[in-house]
Amino acid sequence: MSDFLVYLITGLGTGCGIALIGSGLVLIHRVTRVVNFAQGTFAVVGALTAISLLDTGLPHGLAEVLGVVVAAVVGLLFGMIAIGRRGTSPQAALMVTLGLGILAYAVEVMLWGDQGRSSEGLASAVTVSGARIQTHYLLIIGVTVAVFAAMAALFGRTDAGKALSACSSNPYAARVVGISVTRMGLIAFAIGGALGGLAGVLLAPMNSMAFDSDVALIINGFAAAVVGSMHHIGRTLAGALFLGVAEAMVAGYGSATYQTVVALGLVLALMIGQAARTHSVVAEAG
Repeated sequence: MSDFLVYLITGLGTGCGIALIGSGLVLIHRVTRVVNFAQGTFAVVGALTAISLLDTGLPHGLAEVLGVVVAAVVGLLFGMIAIGRRGTSPQAALMVTLGLGILAYAVEVMLWGDQGRSSEGLASAVTVSGARIQTHYLLIIGVTVAVFAAMAALFGRTDAGKALSACSSNPYAARVVGISVTRMGLIAFAIGGALGGLAGVLLAPMNSMAFDSDVALIINGFAAAVVGSMHHIGRTLAGALFLGVAEAMVAGYGSATYQTVVALGLVLALMIGQAARTHSVVAEAG
């Protein structure tokens, strides 16, 4: 039972990191219709920036916040390149984000080298029902809950959030009422960068970060986002938590070698089930 609790909390913490990346993907796609394949890059940039600042003697908290800010700025710059020119199609912007992600490899290797790096998280642990849980996983879960609550408030109670939602629902109507769709898209990229950077700084103490760590991050984040139909942030969170827990259980009770394959296989089966139910509903409606 104690092992199960350890794997469960570990999986939930990892899933929360995946959820932050997936929610950034969903947010950008909702506003711009662009699938941002550079989302994992933001996590790597945020993590490595925070680690470098910690190495200079900057205290924890401040270093991580600055890492998130840098990731948000990088997200904004990527957005300016990808969608800054009016008339750029979502397909063309997708290819631009993919190219920017590859270009980022060279910049990251130049700045930080090609070896993985990690930071120190919360070193303490708590005991729950005989299971010793690392406090840092609880921190990841708590921060993610706060972030998702803030996003719910943003979209439900603020004018900026309603403008972002309007661009998602009907870009033409948004332009008619004076909302700049391009500006909202850039804001979405900046928020997506911040979410990715936050995931990076939270996961860095648990997983070594290198220039190519974005591959696993974007694969997991994209899988969670697809569970949410690239539109629903809440479903993306649920998909990410399922994915994180599945990976932790496979690694704990089986082999870490197969954890990603098995977990993504389960997500694929879930998506196939969703598609089948959607098809049956459409058929009945017809």
